[in-house]
Amino acid sequence: MNSYVWAIGQNYSKNFTLPKRAEVEEAARRVYDLVTTSDHSIPGESIEQQQKRLLQADADSPVAIAALSKMLLGPIGSELKNKRLLIVAEGVLQYVPFAALVDPEDATPLIVKHEIVTLPSASVLGVLRQETKERQPAPKSIAVFADPVFDEHDARLSGESQVAAHADVDEAREVKRSAEESGLSGFPRLRFSREEANQIMKFASRNNSLEALDFSASRAAATSSELQNYRIVHFATHGIINSRHAELSGVVLSLVDQNGKPQNGFLRLYDIYNMNLKADLVVLSACQTALGRDIKGEGLIGLTRAFMYGGATRVVASLWQTDDRGSAVLMSKFYDGLLSRHLSPAAALRSAQIAMLQDKRWHNPRYWAAFTIQGEWK
Repeated sequence: MNSYVWAIGQNYSKNFTLPKRAEVEEAARRVYDLVTTSDHSIPGESIEQQQKRLLQADADSPVAIAALSKMLLGPIGSELKNKRLLIVAEGVLQYVPFAALVDPEDATPLIVKHEIVTLPSASVLGVLRQETKERQPAPKSIAVFADPVFDEHDARLSGESQVAAHADVDEAREVKRSAEESGLSGFPRLRFSREEANQIMKFASRNNSLEALDFSASRAAATSSELQNYRIVHFATHGIINSRHAELSGVVLSLVDQNGKPQNGFLRLYDIYNMNLKADLVVLSACQTALGRDIKGEGLIGLTRAFMYGGATRVVASLWQTDDRGSAVLMSKFYDGLLSRHLSPAAALRSAQIAMLQDKRWHNPRYWAAFTIQGEWK
């Protein structure tokens, strides 16, 4: 019997009662399932069957998106105009790619007309502004962590080092346990994350930035006080969202060192809470980093909230398993807007997503709509 209520506007408030919760949740799950179809494999499915399933999902997605858009936005269509949209959602709506929803009046994707920013709860923005009110800007531009070394079989290790890497450590068991509980079978190398980092560095001053690749993309570097000197911190690697044991969520960095010795490369939730960053922006170019455990009245408690507590004013994160190459393309466009054209983070993400939408190769929402910006929109 419960229904969702929207409050919108600047200097005024209006409430709109939406359909029953069950109807909204069913429509929202339908959209999420369709745009993430490529993330799931079916045992025994042939390549031909998989391709047919993906094509069917692509055909069904626009209809499902239009239906959900009408349900959520129909009552407020006349109020939208070209305003910035601030989304504070609850329940399954926190998984909805609002950028891919469409204007109920002309079916234009919302991202074409609007900057879209999300917040885990209405109180978070006030807390962020209060905590950063007197904070001096960090002196350096950007720190990028990408293409870590995850196992002893990586080609970046010599043969002798690979033999030495079979020793076990507690931290290695922890990250493996968390991955399994989160449905991950392992950590394949993300080769395009290196290209992503290289593209980002084209827009940054080498004297004012840090590019941590390979073994240098380590937990030790990420937890160093040196990171407090950067306004932007970017992670292009695997993320773990553990809904069973939230404390085992985190960012996976290099799990072995250059000598083949296992090391703690798991940047866990408590590490992030204690980072004491001075970052205007943290970018989590990893899978499902915008998700977490849903706490009533507080939203999703996961990596994005942890980085905000750890000092980040804004966080860009993803709602599903993103395509490695597609993410690299989007991030290149994002940083072109952010560092070359000096757009705000929200405007830069919007510009990048529109560019992907207009590109025939990347126009499907699964390639660009996963990324959201949370926190301060200024």
